[in-house]
Amino acid sequence: MPAGLIALALGGFGIGLTEFVITGLLPEVAADYGVTETTAGWLVTGYALAVIVGALGLTAATTRLPRKPVLIGLLVLFVIGNTLSAVAPVYGVMMLGRVIAALCHGAFFGIGSVVASNMVAKERRASAVALMFTGLTASNVLGVPFGTFLGQALGWRATFWTIAAIGVVALVGVALLVPTVRSADAAVPSLRRELGAFRSGQVWLSLGITVLGYGGMFGAFTYIAYTLTSVSGFSSGAVPWLLIVFGVGLFVGNFAGGKLASRSIDGTLLVVLVALTVVLAVFAAVASSPVLTVIALVLMGAFGFATVPALQTRVMHYADHAPTLASGANIAAFNLGNALGAWIGGLTIAAGLGYTSPIWAGAGITAAAVVLTWVAAAAARRRRSRGAVATGSVATV
Repeated sequence: MPAGLIALALGGFGIGLTEFVITGLLPEVAADYGVTETTAGWLVTGYALAVIVGALGLTAATTRLPRKPVLIGLLVLFVIGNTLSAVAPVYGVMMLGRVIAALCHGAFFGIGSVVASNMVAKERRASAVALMFTGLTASNVLGVPFGTFLGQALGWRATFWTIAAIGVVALVGVALLVPTVRSADAAVPSLRRELGAFRSGQVWLSLGITVLGYGGMFGAFTYIAYTLTSVSGFSSGAVPWLLIVFGVGLFVGNFAGGKLASRSIDGTLLVVLVALTVVLAVFAAVASSPVLTVIALVLMGAFGFATVPALQTRVMHYADHAPTLASGANIAAFNLGNALGAWIGGLTIAAGLGYTSPIWAGAGITAAAVVLTWVAAAAARRRRSRGAVATGSVATV
């Protein structure tokens, strides 16, 4: 794999750390600013909403610009946002820093996915995207526990200074290692062409699969701490270690999913989403068993994130001649799935259905993703069959 992919993965690591580490530092942040836990929680919600805005708005605004300078500019924005968070004297400035950092999130992963796929041969594109997203999974496995520990030991501001430093290293890496040339078959970018990709029904189906496929897992994960302590019987002190176990599953699933998606995108999605649906349903049924809960956590992480390379590659495949904005839209779809899953899971708890109900709800959402994937794959097969005689070949999707 090209060295530039490592630089992109490092950027993904820093961005993932920014998104997730705040959850472990909310008590310290709330105490420092003298705000309630609910108000501090808006630092998480505000970030997620800004990701969606940046994924669509910044990607569209930079469509005609060369991709490498755009990536560098996004990392500059990332460093500024985290530096502002580190020095923020009041809560409002902290929120501003979070929003600035979040704006680069969706655009970086959307544009970076296109750059990563163009750095390798066509049959290795899913693996290249998976390697870039390895930074995001590593931020869960290693970065969040370390960042939380650092914040608790040296103050939460030290964590954001460290994240800003990671951003500087990633910026230098992208500047030195990511090539400026585009792939030979890439068209000259234009906003009209990028918007034209959304005329494809398969692009919209891909976005829908992303919302449901990722939303099911995240709906189950959002309230997992309550499940682990109130149903499985773990102490609150064990939760961070169990989340590391979950993160290991994410890491393995992302790597394996990239390899499988390189062979067949739709086949991988169907198998993995069916497996994830089963794992979530079984998890909900056996959550009272600590041993089975640990096993289910690993499998939920593995199958949940095994979908990511295929989901991202699928939307780029069907927006092949104008993939940048569609890729950014898919990052927005991931975050929309997060919000949808968390919202539905919250409704089930509010309805008095217990702390396993978000996992059952996640299984239902993922089952809907299976149906939508089957519909999309069948439509794609019919389209390829009609075009097989004219093209003389059938691509594996």
